[in-house]
Amino acid sequence: MTVPPQPDQLGDSPKTARQRRALRSAGSAPLSAQKKEPSVDREWRSRPRTAASAATAPFDTNQRRFPDTDAGRDGPIVGGLTKRWFDISIASVAIVLLLPLLCLIALGIKLLSPGPVLYRHRRVGANGVTFDCLKFRTMVVNGDEVLQRHLVNDPDAAREWSSERKLRNDPRVTWLGLSLRKTSVDELPQLINILRGEMSIVGPRPIVAAEVPKYADGLGHYFRARPGLTGLWQVSGRNDADYATRVNLDCHYVQNWSFWRDLAIIATTVRVVATSRGCY
Repeated sequence: MTVPPQPDQLGDSPKTARQRRALRSAGSAPLSAQKKEPSVDREWRSRPRTAASAATAPFDTNQRRFPDTDAGRDGPIVGGLTKRWFDISIASVAIVLLLPLLCLIALGIKLLSPGPVLYRHRRVGANGVTFDCLKFRTMVVNGDEVLQRHLVNDPDAAREWSSERKLRNDPRVTWLGLSLRKTSVDELPQLINILRGEMSIVGPRPIVAAEVPKYADGLGHYFRARPGLTGLWQVSGRNDADYATRVNLDCHYVQNWSFWRDLAIIATTVRVVATSRGCY
């Protein structure tokens, strides 16, 4: 019986012959052996990650997502559809009713302080997704330069900033901005963030990437809720509370969420804003 010539006997180069033999081997291998190896990105996402490891992972502010954790990654958001429809309804009505005030504030900022009306700052939100948090601009345009100079010249202010990420006497704030902060009116543009689904009427305080390590194992709880225009921290002393208390309040809110508790926080917010408690 005549044996048919093999591919490498038909004048193929040694390299081509080796490729043909490799293809024949792959065709006879089990399907499981032919599966493509997972990509590096998929492999990274599949590894178990703790809140603490995510909190200390490198973060680029241009990323759309903070390094995630098993506790918060793509999990259900606290309050579900009930809370989301409530947010949309309240934010829509508030924007319509407050539109004249918003326009007046915008005009005042434009006339009294050179620079943009709105200030956009990158924050970490639900499931680690980052977003531009909106506020009326209350600071001078070269605020970062002013702050660094102030911290170098004032060791007490440097310690306060390192501990709380806020200053009671902030040299960057304009006189109009001080009034807006005292009444919390500077945060009203966040109603737009609420309509976008990036924030909620009530929720944890929106944080920046530099604050994430302070949450440690509480980060998983933070990722389960949209940051709030108001929240348990805002009605419990606000800037008068130390940072550990802020983290505990955010975690407590997520663990014990209820729609009625949200309504109680909103009612308390009105009293806190009227007295300017903890606002600076």
